[in-house]
This record gives sequence, structure tokens and C-alpha cells, in this order.
Amino acid sequence: MTDLAPSQFRETAQRIEDEVRRVIVGQHNVVRHTLIALLADGHLLLEGLPGLGKTMLVRTLAAVLQLEFTRVQFTPDLMPADIIGTDVLEVAEASERRFRFHRGPVFTNLLLADEINRATPKTQSALLEAMQERQVSAGGTTHALPRPFLVLATQNPIELEGTYPLPEAQLDRFLFKVNVGYPTAEELTDIVGRTTGAELPTVSPVADGDTVRAMQALARGVPIATPVRAYAARLTLATHPDDATAPERVQRFVRYGASPRGAQALIWGGKVHALLDGRYNVALSDLHAMAPAALRHRLILTYEAEAEGVTPDDILAALLEATSEP
Repeated sequence: MTDLAPSQFRETAQRIEDEVRRVIVGQHNVVRHTLIALLADGHLLLEGLPGLGKTMLVRTLAAVLQLEFTRVQFTPDLMPADIIGTDVLEVAEASERRFRFHRGPVFTNLLLADEINRATPKTQSALLEAMQERQVSAGGTTHALPRPFLVLATQNPIELEGTYPLPEAQLDRFLFKVNVGYPTAEELTDIVGRTTGAELPTVSPVADGDTVRAMQALARGVPIATPVRAYAARLTLATHPDDATAPERVQRFVRYGASPRGAQALIWGGKVHALLDGRYNVALSDLHAMAPAALRHRLILTYEAEAEGVTPDDILAALLEATSEP
């Protein structure tokens, strides 16, 4: 793994984005946040209706980065062993019997957990150790996962039938939650043109796993001033309705605020965002850009908020406006 300069980081990231967008039409915010999550070494939750290109985005990113890619379709009958693997009994030539761990699809670089909220909570929780510790424990043995390792989970909106909302502890393991919107008429026309012709668009690899790890290491080392770090902490604390600095909309519509992982997500994402902007230091604008994706899934709203149609993004907009800057 070679060291990278900040200028090389930005150039490589731009080439990755450009290559991905040869296949993915529109969705600029989704593509950018997916790349930031990968380079910040965090997991990503994509929420949107079926058919909006979420699976294609992950598959394309894996091809551009020459990373191993595995897709698991989450269904109500999926079991934890179907994800992490299980011990298999082997019989040797001398009738010697022994158990061998058969690795599941989680042993990959990019794991697409498609429609994760279709599976039962027991199966959803099978990913917890893999997401947090980058390892799997089975039969008393711990198995390390390849690096880089990134879970990109997709889910349908919770109001659709046949879904199991992710528990708060697992939602908190995702660095970002990104909402995938519907394309415009112009973008839909472009999508149809690209996908219904004689030849489908293809991509060329521009990086590999070593490059990704080098970019992750560089991003970790980006300096952040103490006032900016303190602002991230104040912003996170202000999501709690019982905090003295919480604005009126938080006190009224939020039951529980973001955990310390919310502040970490702000800073980790802010470091990558700064590098993509050509700066080797984190600014307040970087935290503002990351706040919706880093905090929206960490807010638990009241019934009053749901009744009045207030969304986490509405609350975060008010929070950013109310929280004083250093």
C-alpha cells in the first residue's frame, strides 16, 4: 500500500466518480455519499423505492475499484448462517470426521444487503459483528473479513407492507443513510436510452483495494481544529430534546437524539469531503454537508412528528440554523 498525496486523492476520487457516472444517470448526491462512505471506511444505508439503480450503483463501484462484490437478497426466510457461514462436517479418506467453516457471502469487499428490511430481526442482527468489528465469530473461532469491507444495505420505505424496521442499534452502525430519489423526466429518458440499446454502458477499472486502503489512511489523518470538533459535538448533543441547546423543533418532535457515533460520522465524512474539495483540513462547511446523511437515521421521532409529517431532514435543517458556529 503506497502513500498518497492530497492532490492524488482528489484526482483518483474524481476518476472513480466519473467512471461510475458512465453507468449511473443522475443521483449525484447518492454517488458522492457512497464514495465518501467507502473512503471513510463506514457502511451505507440506501433507502428508496425499487428500480432506482441502487444495486447497479454498488455493482458498478465494485467493477471500477476491482473489489470483490457479493449481493444477498434479504427475504423473510433468510437465516443468519446464510450470511456469515456455518460449520460443515467433512469425512476424510480414513473416516476421520472434522468440522470445517464454510464461509458465507459476508466474506467479501463490498456486500450488498439488498432490501435488508425484508429479513427478520434475527437475520438482520447477524451483520452487527461484521459491521462493527470486521470479523465473524462461529463455532468458537473468529474469522477476519477482507479489507476494505463495506456493507451497502438497501431498504424500501418502512410504510410498505412486509418489512421489518431495522433496530436502532443496527441503524447506528451505518455511517450514512442516503435517500434515493426518483429521476427527473430528462434523467429517465437518458436511463432508457442507455439501457435499451444494442450495447450497455461499461466501465474501466481505475483503482484497486490497495489504493482504497491508502485513501482511507490519508483521510484518517486529515487534521481538524478543536473548535470544529467541538462544533460537531455540540451539533450532536443538540439533537437530544433534554439538552439545554436543543432548538424548539427538537424538543417537540424528537424522542431520542444521535449517539456519539453521530459525531464520529460527521467528522469522518467531513475529512473525506474536505479532501474532495481540495483542502487538507476540516471546515464547518464539511460538517454541514455531512449532517443530513450522518444524523437522519439516528433521530427517533415522536408520534406527533409522524402525525404532522415532520421528517428528520426538517429537524436537522432547523438544528443547523439554530446551532451557533464558533
